[in-house]
Amino acid sequence: MSAIIEQASSFASEIDNLILLILVLGGFWFLVAEIVLFVFIFKFRRSKNRKAKYISGTRKEEKRWLNWPHYMIIVCDLVIIFFAIKVWYDIKQHLPPAQEVVRVVGRQWSWQFVHPGLDKQLGTDDDVETVDELRLKVDTLYHFKLESRDVLHSFSVPVFRLKQDAVPGRVFTGWFEPTKTGTYDIQCAEMCGMGHGMMHARLVIETEEEHDKWLEGRAKSLGG
Repeated sequence: MSAIIEQASSFASEIDNLILLILVLGGFWFLVAEIVLFVFIFKFRRSKNRKAKYISGTRKEEKRWLNWPHYMIIVCDLVIIFFAIKVWYDIKQHLPPAQEVVRVVGRQWSWQFVHPGLDKQLGTDDDVETVDELRLKVDTLYHFKLESRDVLHSFSVPVFRLKQDAVPGRVFTGWFEPTKTGTYDIQCAEMCGMGHGMMHARLVIETEEEHDKWLEGRAKSLGG
């Protein structure tokens, strides 16, 4: 999966591994079902010397053809449920301590981001606001405060394997930890009006030195 879409967050691999597990187990049973189907088609194909036989499915030797595959599929389902709950807890229920906090605001049809300034604290006078550009430091754990100013939006960062609805009147707190520098896409993954297709933004992940230099440049431009 990571060969198709880059991984740039600490939990992206967990999401990809869960999807891969579902693909492998589901694909295995799909192949088994198709192989059995075609074996039966060729083995019991129409023949002048073969007569059809009615099977009630009540005999023990007949039931096992249904029961054993059924039990094995249930075991696979339980394995998927276990790992799905673990991933859900790790990413959605568990909120690790933040090193920094950013605010993400969706509106028709742009994303507004509020970054902490040089004091590393959100909600102070040196906060830096940007539109359609989120700048983060690599290997830093962030909490994000997500909200919407008008309609339902969905904050989607494919390289993070993150998608979270932004609901008007509510503030959702989530987290991510960038693990790779670079420039990536941010999308709105919820139909939010006629300009939905244009509601995209840029994610810039940089080193701490590069990020501090950017903050200093913004502070100087605002001071001037």
